[in-house]
Amino acid sequence: MTYQWVYCDRASVARRYDKLANYIKLCEWLLCVPKSLRRKAAEALHVNEGDRVLEIGCGTGLNLPFLREVVGAQGHVYGVDISEGMLEKAGDLRARSRWNNVTLVNSDALAFHAPEPLDAVLFGLSYNTMPHHRAVLAHALTQLRPGGRVVIMDAKAPDGALGQMVLPFGAWLMKHTLLGNPYIRPWEHMAEAADDVETQDFLFGSYYICGGVKPETVAPWVEMPQLVAAE
Repeated sequence: MTYQWVYCDRASVARRYDKLANYIKLCEWLLCVPKSLRRKAAEALHVNEGDRVLEIGCGTGLNLPFLREVVGAQGHVYGVDISEGMLEKAGDLRARSRWNNVTLVNSDALAFHAPEPLDAVLFGLSYNTMPHHRAVLAHALTQLRPGGRVVIMDAKAPDGALGQMVLPFGAWLMKHTLLGNPYIRPWEHMAEAADDVETQDFLFGSYYICGGVKPETVAPWVEMPQLVAAE
């Protein structure tokens, strides 16, 4: 790798997304996010009506309609985001839609503790933006019941020569916009922490949905997320 990605600190990430809160749909259009991606990510959670789901990095709430659909009226959706500006938009959406089974929390995901065991966790275009992503994944798994599912939906460079060609530009673009690190490989983190990991690519490999099941016995680094964050 000829380019070394340098993460912004968490406060800088929050400030960046506060500024982007009014432009998320424009960013999605410019970055060609597939229209079906959010729905498919919610479906990949494999939850039942009445289940409890957490979205880490819920942003302006674009995944909330699909998450509510899969858990039904008796289920509950928790959304956590570090950006107050993004969460304000999600709160407006919740109020307009009169959703009474959606709880939104402005917090670093590593500090959030769900009030009940979770059946599934979704990282919705957020995993690559977090400098402490492995610690957040570990923390999420500690809150997930054994057999529950975790899904990461995000962007990546396409495989092969095309991907290597566009990767430097993608890194520059992400650094100046959404802060998503295109060099990390979250599916490898999932493979270390979860069972039955499957990855599905979209838009010629530019986007993916990676899902897995929490095992009865988790990896040592999952049991100590705070230590992972300190590495």
